[in-house]
Amino acid sequence: MRTNETGRVALVTGGSRGIGGAISRRLAADGLAVAVNYAGNAAKAQETVAAIEAAGGKAIAIQGDVGDPAEVAALFERTCQAFGRIDVVVNSAGIMPMAPVAPDSLADFDKVIATNLRGAFLVLAHAAASLGQGGRIIALSTSVIARSFPSYGPYIASKAGVEGLVRVLANELRGRGITVNAVAPGPVGTELFLEGKSPEQVARIAELAPLQRLGTPQEIAAVVSFLSGPDGAWVNAQVLRANGGFA
Repeated sequence: MRTNETGRVALVTGGSRGIGGAISRRLAADGLAVAVNYAGNAAKAQETVAAIEAAGGKAIAIQGDVGDPAEVAALFERTCQAFGRIDVVVNSAGIMPMAPVAPDSLADFDKVIATNLRGAFLVLAHAAASLGQGGRIIALSTSVIARSFPSYGPYIASKAGVEGLVRVLANELRGRGITVNAVAPGPVGTELFLEGKSPEQVARIAELAPLQRLGTPQEIAAVVSFLSGPDGAWVNAQVLRANGGFA
């Protein structure tokens, strides 16, 4: 296993599978060492690490709940211990249970907010404290915000909050040479998106974008790669909607 080519280090939360897994692999292919965070599926995380190492990259897997302050602090500490620094932080960890805006949906709402919004706040806060000049902070949002589909209320509320945090943090980091952006995917063919949907529902959603298909995790990872690399240096406080025209 060779050292990372660029000397740069990325921490990817929710980085073991789906969009997060694709981001971990792409950043490793770009020459960064990658800390792959996962919540509970150690096997998937090790699979992602093994794939990165098989391709000549460098990666480690670190378990941690992004909604837990102590575990997020430990995540950043362990990444620094392993690689000596952190240059790029990508907050991809998230959940998406469907629930209407109704009194008996409060438990689902609290669960989504705890992971998607509280988790983003903690990860972004530690990223702001850990990164130096040239650092990149990227949070995953969603393009479904613009569609306002029924039963997406808790998820949309959490991601709208993430977009707000991104813009505020970019201003708070004024003068430090660190960019803060969000990537808002449209429908992407991942386990998270497909869960609970019939083939007919998936087909209908795929048709909504002018490109008439679902996106791929690799296409979202390419946008994150752009924001993390030299070509993204002048992009700051933005939400990039990678969605095929979905919204």
